[in-house]
Amino acid sequence: MIKTARRDPHILLVISSLSAGGAERVLAEMANWWADHGRRVTVLTLSGVDQDHYTLNPGVGRIALNYWGKSLNPWKIIDKRVRRILKLRRAVLSTAPDLVVSFMDTTNVRTLTALVGTGIPVVVSERTDPRCNPVGRFWVVSRRLLYPLSKALVVQTEPVAQWAREVVPSCRVAVIPNFVRSLPEREPAERDTSLILSVGRLGIEKGHDLLIRAFAEAGGAQKGWHLTILGEGGERGNLEDLAARLGLGGSVSLPGTVREPAEWMRMAAVFALPSRFEGFPNALLEAMACGCAVIAADCPSAPALIVRNGTNGLLVPAEHVTALSSGLERLMADEKLRLRLGAEARGVKEDYAQEAVMSRWDTLVENVFSEGGTGNE
Repeated sequence: MIKTARRDPHILLVISSLSAGGAERVLAEMANWWADHGRRVTVLTLSGVDQDHYTLNPGVGRIALNYWGKSLNPWKIIDKRVRRILKLRRAVLSTAPDLVVSFMDTTNVRTLTALVGTGIPVVVSERTDPRCNPVGRFWVVSRRLLYPLSKALVVQTEPVAQWAREVVPSCRVAVIPNFVRSLPEREPAERDTSLILSVGRLGIEKGHDLLIRAFAEAGGAQKGWHLTILGEGGERGNLEDLAARLGLGGSVSLPGTVREPAEWMRMAAVFALPSRFEGFPNALLEAMACGCAVIAADCPSAPALIVRNGTNGLLVPAEHVTALSSGLERLMADEKLRLRLGAEARGVKEDYAQEAVMSRWDTLVENVFSEGGTGNE
């Protein structure tokens, strides 16, 4: 009997957009990694390319659906939703992937709906903590109904995996954290010793209001320190008003989205993650890889898995302004502590190396591909 060579699967990655964001960065880095390692991979976004913030390698296929559009007529809304699902279905079928990997809750629901009956295996990936993230009752119910049709549900931490095992069979749950991409370092002497940095979408969940209050309580401005928060979002106005009310106008800046946050991380003396909840924070990992002394809120569900309090960073209770303020005061006052924590923080590059994490994705892809078929049928 002559054995035929086994081909690699064609992977289609689906996400709402490639706009600035942690999940979007991870998906782009995954696609580039697979393309660089000889896999056939295509990225499909529901948005158009005009929203792209991240760059894909030439070897990555690209489909942009320009999916969005508004309508006030309720019948037209229903019609548009149906048309969008059909548009997504046609786009996937025309690409003829061997399996689909979908990122983020609402996109996962749309993808599973679009591919019912196609026989294409779908892997869905939650990129934040679904126990904390308010997506609305419709999406919560839809997720419960449709996730069992997936071949695997990927989450980033074991606490979230416990939630996932109530949604799909345990054998279909995979825990795969984010990885640290390759980042050049800057010597400690080249750092701005008065800069506290935070990076993340300007949303309630990121807790930047808590950080601004803690910075004020710690007397950061009076001590000559500056707080910079990179990112964009709906809370910008509230954060600017808060800083003004606290008399921090010249000491707090919100420059918006930047092309490469790591450039700022290599300059900052301190990195703060004040989030109310997280998935598996890329910004925290990258700041540590850059040698920042970090202070993070012990929020659901990942910072405590990354930061060892007093060893490679400081961990404080979530939504606790006074504890966050005390930690900032400690870091601002002690350069030796900052240098020690920053040096230890670089260990995340080994703990969450891209090669090791992508090996886990490879194993999952191969297992799904070799099984064939799908729960969608």
